[in-house]
Amino acid sequence: MENAVKRIGVLTSGGDAPGMNAAVRSVVRSAIYRGIECIGIRRGYNGLIGGDIVRLDADSVGHIINRGGTILYTARSDEFRTLEGQKKAAATCKLLGLDGIVAIGGDGTFRGLLELSKQGISVVGIPATIDNDIVCTDYTIGYDTAANTAVEAIDRLRDTMQSHERCSVVEVMGRNAGHLALYVGLAVGATAVLVPEKGYDFDRDVVEKIRQARLSGKTHYMIVVAEGAGSALEIGDRIHNELGLDPRVTILGHIQRGGTPSARDRVMATRMGYHAVAVLAEGKTNRVICAQAGNMVDIDIIKGLSMKKGLNEQQYEVLEAMTGIGG
Repeated sequence: MENAVKRIGVLTSGGDAPGMNAAVRSVVRSAIYRGIECIGIRRGYNGLIGGDIVRLDADSVGHIINRGGTILYTARSDEFRTLEGQKKAAATCKLLGLDGIVAIGGDGTFRGLLELSKQGISVVGIPATIDNDIVCTDYTIGYDTAANTAVEAIDRLRDTMQSHERCSVVEVMGRNAGHLALYVGLAVGATAVLVPEKGYDFDRDVVEKIRQARLSGKTHYMIVVAEGAGSALEIGDRIHNELGLDPRVTILGHIQRGGTPSARDRVMATRMGYHAVAVLAEGKTNRVICAQAGNMVDIDIIKGLSMKKGLNEQQYEVLEAMTGIGG
């Protein structure tokens, strides 16, 4: 069965995440290991439509395991959302003789794979997003590095907040998911953390926690806000109006997407890339590679996309116990 797969394509799509390069490297080297040729598709689905390709070998993916971003570039493609665009992409696959596509990205990337599979192309997805909001997998590539980047930035902010006895409001990425903010908030010992999954009562969840921290002797406060939970600027204004403090607002933004991937992201990306090639070599299609209880498994894309991911309730419970008592 393995001999049926001679050539595959690999692309990165959607928002970039640290560790994408490690995943690309793994796909290429795992393919070579199995005697399969690997073609890199640049600029995501746009590149698949336009035929923007590069032949990848062991040398071309040397020394990229430690690099952030993606050597294949990434883009969001409006044209690929149309049936005509999907047919063009499938035609490129057929022209190049690709027996399958490995796409590295988030849920939008996987929806794209689903459409591509309807055109007769074998597809496998690798979850890479700093938001960690892909339901079927415990872990997504980029999450660990983004969390560490945010923690390092907040630790530095805290040094200056402590010196000036101030309140800091920090907005972390995560789109409509609070996983990153919750994790980071626990790691930095935040005074309060606001996440979209929970909704919040401003008096109870911000004002009262700052007040309790002050009563316990603290003179500086760290409020972590997930971008989907509201505007950090507005929250800073409300803190100023209701408590008379002078908060400093920091929006970490795309700084969280960059940087050298952590050891965990490199290892997870490498394991996922290897598993993705194995799945294609077995003749499977419409699969997402998932980390579950420390093992790599593959599940159906439709099933994966239909699942709903809630916050880690145990982590939230711990956070509730830790916040508002002081930094």
